[in-house]
Amino acid sequence: SATKGETLADAARVVACYADAIVIRHNAEGAARYISDIIDIPVINAGDGAGQHPTQTLLDLYTMKRIFENIEGLKVALIGDLKYGRTVHSLAYALAMFNVDMVFVSPKELKMPRDIIHDLKEQRISVHETTKISDVIDDIDVLYVTRIQKERFPDPEEYSKIKGAYRIDAKMLNGRDVIVMHPLPRVDEISVNVDALPQCKYFQQAFYGVPVRMALLKALIK
Repeated sequence: SATKGETLADAARVVACYADAIVIRHNAEGAARYISDIIDIPVINAGDGAGQHPTQTLLDLYTMKRIFENIEGLKVALIGDLKYGRTVHSLAYALAMFNVDMVFVSPKELKMPRDIIHDLKEQRISVHETTKISDVIDDIDVLYVTRIQKERFPDPEEYSKIKGAYRIDAKMLNGRDVIVMHPLPRVDEISVNVDALPQCKYFQQAFYGVPVRMALLKALIK
């Protein structure tokens, strides 16, 4: 219908006539919030552009809970594209609800948005920014890795300069008591030689996606 010119608002109102809930992924930031204000059924944000991805964060937190039993006190490094990566935006806000230390590792061009940094500091959350994994690798519990997102770059040359800025491999993880998470898909930021290591948790993380989202739907649909 959108290709025929139907507005997002009209589409949402029509779907709301038939469904008990709407799950929406949209390229415009704020799309889910927008339609939730005009319809009466639950709306689940499955990703809005470079904005937020709250359901991914739910399964991320669940993964940490299953592995560590307690999220409180963890040291978590978010690595890669922190500017356009919606998963890390949501995760940073969620981790702020726990007593965690956060480290943001990214190229200068892809730093965590300043408004998020401001919000975290307003909540007195411990935040450190660096461009080097080596600065933090020995002092963290969770490496949360994200890909450099080609589709977010208006200039292909800018992407070419930054892609491959970080790569996690077996040698880097050797002997270190840290887990590696990733919202997937990955490109080349995690070597396949990590997949068989005990530190690899991204496939376990992906597995939890279905039951966590099932639980969310059950909680929202009466």
